[in-house]
Amino acid sequence: MQSLLAIADPTRRRIVELLAVRERTAGELVREFDVSAPAISQHLNVLREAGLIVTRTEGQSRIQSLNPAGLDELETWLEETRAVWSRRLDVLERELRAGDAAKKKARKTSP
Repeated sequence: MQSLLAIADPTRRRIVELLAVRERTAGELVREFDVSAPAISQHLNVLREAGLIVTRTEGQSRIQSLNPAGLDELETWLEETRAVWSRRLDVLERELRAGDAAKKKARKTSP
C-alpha cells in the first residue's frame, strides 16, 4: 500500500495534517518546515504518486490539497485490519475465559 508507506515519513504526515486544515501552495508548505523547497517538492511528489494529494494550477500558483480517494484507501485498510484484530482478540478472550473456568472447576474438584 503506497499511501501507508508515504505517510510513514513524519514530514509527509505533517504535510497531510496541514492540508487537512486547508489547501496550501507549495511555498506556504515550504515555510512550515526547516528543509529546502526541493525537499518539500520531493515529499509532495511522493504524496501525489501515492494518491494522497492533488495539485491544481491557479495562475502562477500550484495549489496542494488532500485527495479524499487516497484517504479512503487508508481508511479501508485500517477498517479491515481492525476487524481482523478484533476477531483475534475475541477468540483470545474466549480462550482465556475457558481456561479460567477450567482452573476454577479443577480447584473445586481437587481434594
